[in-house]
Amino acid sequence: MKSQTLLFSAVIAAVAASPSMAADDQSDWPQSVTIGTGSQGATYYIYGSGWGNLVGERTGISFGAEVTGGPVQNVTMVQMGEHEFGMVTMGPAYQAWQGNSKLAPGVEHTDVRAVFPMYQTALQVIALEDSGIDSIDDLDGKTVGIGPAGGTGDLYFPQIFDKLGIEADTRNGGAADQAGQVQDGLLDAFAFASGIPVSAFSQLEAQADVNIFSFSPEESEQFLEDFPALSASSIPASAYQSLDEPTPAVSIWNFAITHKDMPEGLVYEVTKAVMEEHERMLKVHGSAKETLPENFSQNSFMPWHPGAVRWFEENGYDIPDDLEG
Repeated sequence: MKSQTLLFSAVIAAVAASPSMAADDQSDWPQSVTIGTGSQGATYYIYGSGWGNLVGERTGISFGAEVTGGPVQNVTMVQMGEHEFGMVTMGPAYQAWQGNSKLAPGVEHTDVRAVFPMYQTALQVIALEDSGIDSIDDLDGKTVGIGPAGGTGDLYFPQIFDKLGIEADTRNGGAADQAGQVQDGLLDAFAFASGIPVSAFSQLEAQADVNIFSFSPEESEQFLEDFPALSASSIPASAYQSLDEPTPAVSIWNFAITHKDMPEGLVYEVTKAVMEEHERMLKVHGSAKETLPENFSQNSFMPWHPGAVRWFEENGYDIPDDLEG
C-alpha cells in the first residue's frame, strides 16, 4: 500500500510539473491593463468597461477602460504599445494594417492581433422629430455630428455622404456631448457608428421626441461595393422606443485586439472569460448577443494572438493556418 501511495504521489508531481498541464506562468503579466474604448455615452466605453471588469475579477489584474477617439486611435495605440488592449471596427483596422491610418500614415500596423469577436456596429442617425429630418437625404445642407475624430463614424460618414451627393457640415465630438447638442439645437442631427442600442441615443429619446434612421437599401446599393467592410443590416424595432419596425442600416464588425507581444497566458484568460461568460456580457450591453465564438469567422485578415488561438481550438473552432499569429 505504501509503495502504491508513493507511486501515486510521484505521478501527481510529474503531472503538475508538466508544461502542458501546469498553470500559465504569470511572472510576465502586467499588474494593470488599459483597454482603448471610445467616448462616454458610446457602446465601446460601456462594453469595454464591462469585459474589463469581468476579466479583472477572474485574473486579479486591474483592467481600466480609457476614453478614446475610437477604433482609428485604438489600433494605433495597441500597435505602438501604448495600450495593452483595444476595440476596433474591421474597416479602420484593415486600413491601419495596410499602412493607411490617418493617425500614423505609412506605418503598417502588423503587430496587432485579434482576441475575440464583439458585435456589429451600425451606422445610425438621430434627430429631433420636430426638425423634420427623418432620412439621409434630409441631412443635405445640415450641420451633423459624426462622433469623435478617429472614430468609425468620422471615417465613414463623410465618405458616404460624398458618394450620395449629400453636402453636410460635419462636426466631431463625444457621443454624449453631440446627442446633447442635438437636443439644444446646436446640431441638426447626430450620425454615429456604434453597437445597438447607443446609450446616448436612448438617453436623448427619453427626453425628447426623435427620429432614428439609417441608410435605405437603395442608398446602400450606391456605396457598399466601395466599402467591403460594410454590409447591409437592420436596427431591430426593440432597440429604441422610437422605432415601430426594423429599420434598414449598414454595419461593420468589431473585434478586441492586443499586441503580438502580450503574454499568451493572459490573452488566453481574456478570451476564455469573455467567450464563456455570455450571460454576464449580455448584462453589460445588449450588443453582446453577437459576442459568440462562432463569429470568429468575421475576421478575414488579422492574425489571432496565440493565446486566443489556444482557447478557440480547445473549444472546437479551427483558426485558419494563415491567421495564426
